[in-house]
Amino acid sequence: MFTGIIQTVGALRARRDHDGDCTLAIEPGAIDPQTVQLGDSIAVNGVCLTVIAIGDGQLEFDVSAETLAFTTLGGLALGTALNLETAATPSTALGGHIVSGHVDGIATVMQRTADARSVRFEFVVADKLARYLAAKGSVCLDGISLTVNGVNANRFDVNIVPHTLSVTTMNSYALDSRVNLEVDVVARYVERLLDSREGTQ
Repeated sequence: MFTGIIQTVGALRARRDHDGDCTLAIEPGAIDPQTVQLGDSIAVNGVCLTVIAIGDGQLEFDVSAETLAFTTLGGLALGTALNLETAATPSTALGGHIVSGHVDGIATVMQRTADARSVRFEFVVADKLARYLAAKGSVCLDGISLTVNGVNANRFDVNIVPHTLSVTTMNSYALDSRVNLEVDVVARYVERLLDSREGTQ
């Protein structure tokens, strides 16, 4: 489990392709590799990945074909900056919201506009994901816990304050940028409960 509060920005240093999947080597920014153990979970742009190797100031992760198909990780260029967060512990402050690291789909930037000292981004998502978004609800974009300002059909917008712009990759977003999206897990459970109730009537 994660909180959506980015700890550091790392970078993609190498990619080894295998038979349909790949291994990524990532420079971990401010995360000290000596504090990481094999098997640890780290959210990379919101995708929960397992550390398989540690060395030369890098962490390595295997990425399955399924993950490559449903996230942006497969299209990353070498040197791409990446939002990183280590897994939450019982003592971790829940400054964001409960994030699983299981990406639901892709959101695409449709508009970027200045809003005083902040930046307002408008995204478009697939219709099947839009139903989980609600004004003032939570959403996770590239691993960042954010509050939804408003929703209009399959579009939603978020307002990003200067601090978030400076400590994550969001300041690099431009028109048509694609980002990993995870909907609020609470919304999924509510839907499931309602479906179950309807099925018993």
